[in-house]
Amino acid sequence: MAKAGQRRRRSSIKKEFTEKELQDLRTAFELIDSNQDGRINPDEFKIMLENVGIELEDEKIEELIRSASHAGVEVIDENEFLTWIKHIQELRPEAKSEDDGAKELMEAFRVFDLDNNGYITRDELRLAMDKIGEPVTESQLTEFINMADTDKDGKINYEEFAKLLS
Repeated sequence: MAKAGQRRRRSSIKKEFTEKELQDLRTAFELIDSNQDGRINPDEFKIMLENVGIELEDEKIEELIRSASHAGVEVIDENEFLTWIKHIQELRPEAKSEDDGAKELMEAFRVFDLDNNGYITRDELRLAMDKIGEPVTESQLTEFINMADTDKDGKINYEEFAKLLS
C-alpha cells in the first residue's frame, strides 16, 4: 500500500515542473550523482556545493540530505531530489535582486570558462568537471552541450549558460 502512495507522490512531483525544467533537473541530478547509482549521497552533494562556492561542514550536509530523504537516510533518489528542489524554490524570496542573480550566474560561468574568453568549450567543460571531482562521460558532455548550445556553434556563451540555468 505504501508503494502506491509513493508512486502517487513521485508522479505528482514531476507534474510540478515543465518538461524543460524536468529535463534540466534530471541532468543536474545525473551530474551530481557521480557514481551513477541513482542516488545522491553527502559526498556527492558536498562536491556540488563546493563547485558553486558553498562550503559547509560534513554534519550540515548530512543533515540537509537526511531532511530531503523521505526515509530520513543519508541518500536521496531523483524523486526526493525533485521534491527538495521544489521546496527550495518555494522558499526563495521573490524580491531577490536581479543584480545578485546575475552576479551569481557570472561566477558560476567563470568556473567553467577556464580561459576567460567568454565561451565554455567541450574541453573546458570536461576539464572543469574533472577539476571539481565530477568527471563526465562523452555522452553526458554531448547531452549538456546540445541542451545549452542554442546557436549550435559548438560552445556555450554566457547568455546560453544563463538561459539554461534560469
